[in-house]
Amino acid sequence: MHDEVSTASVPPADRAGHWESAVRRRLAPVDVTPRPGPADFRGTLTTGDAGSLRLLSMRAAPLRLSRTARLVSAARDDRLVLLLQEEGTAAVRQDGREAVVGAGQLALLDLRRPFSLDQHTPFHLYALRLPEQALGPSAARARQVTGRAIPATEGVAALLRPFAADLVSGAAAFAGHVRDRLAGSLADLLATLVDEQARRPDETAPVTPRARTVDDIRAHIDAQLRDPKLSPALVARAHGISLRHLHVLFESEDTTVHRLIQRRRIEECARELLRPGHQGRTISAVARGWGFRNAAHFSRAFKSVHGCSPSQWRASAPPPGTRPGPTR
Repeated sequence: MHDEVSTASVPPADRAGHWESAVRRRLAPVDVTPRPGPADFRGTLTTGDAGSLRLLSMRAAPLRLSRTARLVSAARDDRLVLLLQEEGTAAVRQDGREAVVGAGQLALLDLRRPFSLDQHTPFHLYALRLPEQALGPSAARARQVTGRAIPATEGVAALLRPFAADLVSGAAAFAGHVRDRLAGSLADLLATLVDEQARRPDETAPVTPRARTVDDIRAHIDAQLRDPKLSPALVARAHGISLRHLHVLFESEDTTVHRLIQRRRIEECARELLRPGHQGRTISAVARGWGFRNAAHFSRAFKSVHGCSPSQWRASAPPPGTRPGPTR
């Protein structure tokens, strides 16, 4: 961690605004509402980077962090935030779920949609921001995990929490290429946690038959992604439903099955083009390996998503260990 902002030397009337500006610059555009009021507010914010991760440590008086629909619309983002509640108790709300997050627990937020985080007491919080595509196929299941309190006493969370906390607090002690590799490992652990938690019952939002079918279809697409014959018609047939019913299922998914297949193929190609040890493969071979039959079509589709050609994307490859992220 190398960048610190503190309200200690700021006039009381300006402290909350000063801290809010720092959080907006380093995390995301959010509203900060101190409790009980601005005059009593105190806080510190320390930030650093590791690969495609932004690492933050927050200590502050009680407050509310919120990202409203207005802020989402004005400042679009495609990143996720993993929260590690170190001290204090918070209430997190997103995607129709609400949970109390106690010290030692985790929570996941998606910056693409509104959320609120109420810290009821003075608190210490670690936050790790990363591009959703760093989770690979697991990113499609992140919405099932947001707004939950995740205990770190068992399963993947028990491995992830100390690793993440040590990375945030001790990142500055590692060389840059080591931080990058650790960031990649953490993203892999988080992807595994998302998969694990998505399979667990959510008491605040019971899984409907429709949601279960959509999840099964997404998993089927991921499993068959390399097959160049994969199409909406084949997906519908594999699940014993009509093509029309398949389209109806995805009406509320902000995408179509055809676009989902193409986007997932592009995501995997992008990851492989930046992956150490794969630089010797031709771009055409990578594209064919993920189901693209036509090199020109792949190039156009890739540029429509990433804003650059596949060769430009590969040329921008970061040092070994850095995970691919959006070109922001």
